[in-house]
Order: sequence, then C-alpha cells, then structure tokens
Amino acid sequence: MLAFGSLAFAAPWLLLALAGLPVIWWLLRVTPPAPRRIAFPPVHLLRGLVAREVTPARTPLWLILLRMVIAALVIVGSAKPLLNPQAQLPGTGPLTVVVDDGWAAADDWSRRQAALSDLLAEAEREGREIVLVPTAPSGGDTAPPPLAPVRAADARAAVAALQPKPWPVDRAAALARLKQLGLADANAAVWLSDGVDDGGAASLAAYLDSRGILQFLTAGPEQAPLLLAAGDPAAKDLTVALRSLPVAAPRRYEIRVSGADGRFLARQAVTIAAGAASAAVSVPMPNELRNAATRIDVDGSQSAGGVLLLDERWRRRPVGIVAATDSSQPLLGENYYLERALEPFAEIRRGTASELLKRQLAVLVLADARPNSPTEAEAIKKWVEAGGLLLRFAGPHLAEGEDTLLPVRLRRGGRTIGGAMSWERPARLAPFDASSPFAGLAVPDDVTVSRQVLAEPDIDLAAKTWARLADGTPLVTAETLGQGRIVLVHTTANTDWSNLALSGLLVQMLRRIVAMSQGIVAASEANLPPLETLDGFGRLERAPPTARPIAGKKIATAVVSPHHPPGFYGTQDARRALNLASGIAELRPITTLPQDVRRARFGRGSEIDLRGPVLTAALLLALLDMLIAYGLRGLLRRRPARVGALVLLAAAALAHPAQADDAFVIRATSQLRLAYVKTGNDDVDNESRAGLLGLGDVLTRRTAVETGDPMAVDIETDELIFFPLLYWPVTGSHPPLSPQAVARVNRYLETGGTILFDTRDGDDQSPGPFGGAAIDAARLRRLTAGINLPPLVPIPPDHVLTKSFYLMHEFPGRWNVGTLWVEPVDDHVNDGVSSVIVGANDWAGAWAVDQDGRPLYACVPGGEQQREMALRFGVNLVMYVLTGNYKSDQVHVPAILERLGQ
Repeated sequence: MLAFGSLAFAAPWLLLALAGLPVIWWLLRVTPPAPRRIAFPPVHLLRGLVAREVTPARTPLWLILLRMVIAALVIVGSAKPLLNPQAQLPGTGPLTVVVDDGWAAADDWSRRQAALSDLLAEAEREGREIVLVPTAPSGGDTAPPPLAPVRAADARAAVAALQPKPWPVDRAAALARLKQLGLADANAAVWLSDGVDDGGAASLAAYLDSRGILQFLTAGPEQAPLLLAAGDPAAKDLTVALRSLPVAAPRRYEIRVSGADGRFLARQAVTIAAGAASAAVSVPMPNELRNAATRIDVDGSQSAGGVLLLDERWRRRPVGIVAATDSSQPLLGENYYLERALEPFAEIRRGTASELLKRQLAVLVLADARPNSPTEAEAIKKWVEAGGLLLRFAGPHLAEGEDTLLPVRLRRGGRTIGGAMSWERPARLAPFDASSPFAGLAVPDDVTVSRQVLAEPDIDLAAKTWARLADGTPLVTAETLGQGRIVLVHTTANTDWSNLALSGLLVQMLRRIVAMSQGIVAASEANLPPLETLDGFGRLERAPPTARPIAGKKIATAVVSPHHPPGFYGTQDARRALNLASGIAELRPITTLPQDVRRARFGRGSEIDLRGPVLTAALLLALLDMLIAYGLRGLLRRRPARVGALVLLAAAALAHPAQADDAFVIRATSQLRLAYVKTGNDDVDNESRAGLLGLGDVLTRRTAVETGDPMAVDIETDELIFFPLLYWPVTGSHPPLSPQAVARVNRYLETGGTILFDTRDGDDQSPGPFGGAAIDAARLRRLTAGINLPPLVPIPPDHVLTKSFYLMHEFPGRWNVGTLWVEPVDDHVNDGVSSVIVGANDWAGAWAVDQDGRPLYACVPGGEQQREMALRFGVNLVMYVLTGNYKSDQVHVPAILERLGQ
C-alpha cells in the first residue's frame, strides 16, 4: 500500500502507467483530428479557387489536456485509491488481533467493528492470516476452542458474531490461551483495548510485545466507559455514583430513572470534574415515584455499565402512624421522635387506623394507642394476617388496658426502674443475640430504660424476644400472625420512660423492622433463579440458559460473571438485583505498557474506496470528449439522435438533485407517514420526531393503522400533499413564511390536509386564548399570517374527535390546560374533518419515546395516566383525519335508515 496522508492506493504498482502519459501526449499531438465532412459545391469551389499550400491540422492543446486527464483518472482509479486508509499492518506473517469485548467496550462497539473490518481488509490485501483473541469469557459452559490462525476472509464471520459481554474481561485467561498457541517471534499484534485495567493488562501487553510489534488501539477520552454504582439505598434521595476513567476535560451526563414499564420518572444532570474518576448524584423524587423505579440509566449510554437495576431494597416503604390524640405539646407527643427516626428511609403517612388501612401500607405504628373499636381491631388483625407488620410502643394506656393485638401477654401495670422509692438504677440494654433481627447493632452505653411493661413468663417468651435489658427482661418482642408480624417495644416512643428515642440506635432498629415488612425481600437460604438479565448493550432480556441461580444469602456479595450476569434474580414477587458495579470498586486506566508499543486511536471512520467516483469522473469526461469530437467534425447537427443519447446519459449520471426529490416522494408515498414541520430548533425538532415515533408505535399496536417513520418537512421547499396530518410546533425562532410557503400551506389545507398547531406553552400560566401564554398566541398569529385559516371554536362535546376511537372529554398532552380549538364542523367540506386544530398542551412531548420505547418527558400534573390520555388523543386524531365523519354517521344510524327507506 502506498499512502499520502489520508489518501492511499491498494495497488500502487498500477501507478507506474502514469509514466506512459508523455507517450500518450505525443500520440495525441501528432495525430490529426478526424476530417470534417462538408458538402461539395462545385460552383463555389471554382469561384473561390486559390492555389496555396495547406499543412495538416493538429489536435488542439486543450483537447490533448482533456484526454490526458481522462487517461490519468483511469490509471489512478485502477490503482484502487482509498480515503482514510487503514494503516499498514505491523510486521509480517500471521497477525494476532486481541479484542476487548467486555462491558466497557459496548459504548463504542460500532467503532470497534469498523476498526476490525479495516484490519481484516488490510490483512486480506496483504494475504496474511489472523489469530482472533477475544478477552471476555464466553457465556457457555464449554471451554473455548484453542486459538489457530485463519484466513482473513474466514475471520470475518467470527468478527461479525462478536458482541460485547455484560461482564468484565479476563486478560489472564486470554494470555494463557495465547501461550498455549505459542506465538512465534517476529509476530505482529494489534490490541483493540477498552482502556480499563483489570490487573492483567500489563502481562498481556508485555507478552505480545516480546513476540514482535504491538499496536495498541483505544477510543478517545470522550468515549471513556461509564459505570453506575449504587449509593445508599436508605438515603432520603435516590443516590448513585457515576464512575469513569479520569480525563483532562469535565464531562456532563444525564441520569435517567424509569419504571418497570419503561415510563420516564425523573432525570438529573451530573458532571464528572476534570481529572476525576467519579461523581455522586442525588435524584430527589416523591416517594410514590421512587417506589415505582426499577432502573437507572446514563442517558445515551449503550452499555451494561450504564445501567443500575433497583429492587425492593431501594423502596421507601409506606409506614402509617396513628395520629396522636393530643398535639398541644409536640415535643412530648408519642409520635414526635418516632416520625423523625423514620423519615430518612420510610414514607410516613398519618391518620386514624381505619383511614390508613384503606391505603397500601407496609407498617402500621400504634404508639401507646389501641384500636378505637372492636371493628377496627378486627380490621387490623386481618391486615396483619394478610402480610402487614404492626409495630406497637408501650405507654400508660397500654399498661393499664386490655388488648389482644400483642405478641405476648402483659402484666397489669408497669415496671418502674430507678424511681424515687426504688434502689435500682435505670437499666441498660443487653447486646443483641445472633438470632435477633438487630444482630450486629452496637448498643450505646448511655441508652437506658427507666420504665417498661413486663411480659408474662410464658414458655415461648424467649423465642419471641428480639431485645433484652441487661437483667434479661424483654424490651422488644414479636410474634408471627398469618403472613404478617406484630412487634412490641416495651417502652415508650418518646422520652417519658426511656432515652432510646434520643439515640441513633432507635433509627437503626426501626430500619431493621421496616426492612422485614411486606414488600422487602429478606435474605433466604433458597436459591434465586435468574429471571431477566442485561446483555452487553444494557438491554434487559430473558435470562440465557447458561445463567445459574444464586444462593439467597450470597446475593448481597455476588459478583457478575458469565454464570451470573447482571439482572434480576428470584421470583416475580420477590426480585433481587445483581448489578455490574457490585464487583468493581473503581475503574483504573491502562498505564503500564512497554515503551516501544505503537499507540493509536480508532474511530477516525472507515476507509472509503474511491475507485467508483474516480472512474465515474473518467467516464463523464470521456462522454464530454465524444461530444467535442462530434462538434469538431460537424456532426452535432447531422446526427442529433446520437448526440441526444449522450446528453441523456450524462444527465442521468449527474442528476443527483432530481434523485433526491424523487427519493422524498417515494419515501413519503411508499407508506402512510405522519409528518412534522422543521422549526430550525434542534431540541424541538427532535421532540417532534420522537413524539410521532411514539404515537406511530401506539397506532400500530392498538389499531389497524400502520405508519412508517415520521418525516420532517420544510414548509419552504417540500411538498405537503402526501401527508394527511401535519404536526406544527410553534416556536419564537421560526421565521415568517415566504409567499411561496403560504401558497403551499393554503393548497394543502384546501385539498384535505389537517394541521395540528401546538403552541407548547401549557406550562405557562399567564393568560392566553389557548390556555398558555399570550405571547405564544401572538407568535402563532404572526407565523400564520397570510394563511387562509378558518374560524376556530372550542371543541364541542359531541365533536367526532371525542369519539373517533376512544371516548374522551379532555385532550391533555405533556400539560393539561386550556382549550382545544377546531374548525366548525361542515359535513359537506373535507368530509367533516377540521383542517386546523390548535392547542397548547405539547402533545409531542407526551408521546415522545427514546430508542428503547421509554417516555422521554414527564407529564404534569397527571403523570402516566395523563400520558395515556394524551396517547388516546393522538389515536383519536389520526383516526379522525383518516376516517372523516364516519363516527358521526354511526351515532345517527336511525336517521340514516330512515333516509334509506325513503
């Protein structure tokens, strides 16, 4: 290969033919042009007869230069010119290609595939064999086959089958396979690395370098791999850490939280500072949304490292606290300290027991309170038997009353320790037993209890005791009732009987108790089978047959591997998440490479074969030369058909603009497509496209309408007649329409098209005719100046749009304000379909989905129910545009039958 910067020739020996250009010059120069044909006029010949000496004519210099250029282009094109050529492979003999195909390679996998393709193309040109060495373990149970050199053409199938794995690479195992192969000296190698050191990079590089020349290819710093790691699941906000390799410039990313059905829940920006390897981010979310979250992604990342799966351990369980009867002294109330101890990790709800039981609860707390009636007591008992956890605290009322919702029998009255008539001091807590749910918690020396309610010494009291005082008397007891539990703390929740409420120990004990409530998966001895696992690109799919169960007790310390890929394990009702970051403490760059290693980056773009353009240019110039030759011989007028054929052939080769217009027409008419108006604002245009993609997907799934990908139209240049519906977002940056554009829009409306004008200002509460800001209404009037808009009225309750597919009475989008305006119905015009519809609810924002089909924007204030109504409006709108007044006729069947009878 002969290279000149970014241009190279795969067959450079053919360029030697350029040395023959002087010979071609000489031949063209001495060869006279073909004689001209002229009519023979004898009389004129005799009249103008002059005896003179005539020298033969020669080919003009400019024509000689043209033909020299044609010859040069043919020679250059035959030499296989390449743009952005792959660098010549190092060394000779078989080429070892090491490919990192673990999770860290997924984000730039397309660039790696392009680099591999270029390597194989160059190896094929040089006639060299390939030894392909992936460094990530395979997912099967069988050992990988031994390495062996293969022809470059045969290696293409193996390269095409390579996919990134959702686990780390194992370069030590790859090195062992290479040593088993036994590379010869003077062997060249190319390593496509992910840049992350797993501890075996230095040894692998040293071995490859010792056998010959090593070329080390890696991505640029902007493509550094990303890894999402879990923060504290019990923190008030949803906290995660974003890890990466340190680079010189700061990097900004978006963290996205979504639910089990893919719906968007929250988004938060995070910046990794220059030179930093990680950044912490907190995502503030309402408890209802946090409890619905199942996944956190790095927006734009396509790697298992950019995904963090959430299970029940991340939920803020709802805890209902029965309201105190006396709130005049909150600092002395039964619930004051209790609520502050629960706030960091639970969702607190207040009310009466009957009110709280009507909502979903994990824990119900009664602090020195009893059910108000036998009916309420029975309701609480049934709730516990169904799986609820009842947490009770003692106090004067409990000590003196009768109650059946207790784990143990209590003695009447209470025990006072350290009172005025007692020689005893307030009692301290004993260390927690190993079998207790509080096992492992440190007991502060300053936590004391001065009064408690005592349990009767039944035979099973020891088995029901979770915590004791230093003298052995129970402090916390519990009993299983049905599928739930009843837990009793034998002292008060405030500071009347103990200072436990003032210590951090109460917070830790409550955290353990809430963690045992319904919806929280406790560790078990049973194996957890794989349910769904991530692939290398971070897509959740059915677990492969090679994935194995994980012991319940080991799930918290399990590490991702080929047998345990990241994903969900357990059952559908009790899922535990295994994330990639659980076994990766930090990301370290590869820094220890031999000094003579050749470093380079891939991703410059695949090489481009220029033979086609160069030879096409030679052909066009040859056609031009033929036209010139006909002109010099005077045949342009004598043989117009031949000349016309040449002109048509040249026009066909140069007619790219016409082909582009034809391509637009073919694409617009080959399939039913929705269209949106390009505004010039990339964010708005991207939202419009994503919105129509989401609406099209819903139409395909729910109706008989099948739409292709939406198309963007330029009002100034594109034909609109091919689209039944045009979505037009109104922005302040859209320039006024030209007279040609106005005429095009008017023709579209007159021939049956419908335009949905969306001012998208429903989040602005200033008054306006469409429900949003008056300034955006002014923008709409300015934008549509000159367009023959019909008069508009608020949509009537019986309009066909309210029942064309779904029955609807409001039409929300991303917002839910204002009025939808339509053209008054006239069944004799455009089949009763309004040509203009105007609103302010940002419907494209509500419909918009990403490449995985997940919603991009939150709907305010109705959330996912509002998004569903927005999608239904979109379905109704498309069906209304396509079917006209069909639904209007259906509700007038008696009148239709009567007319038919007449």
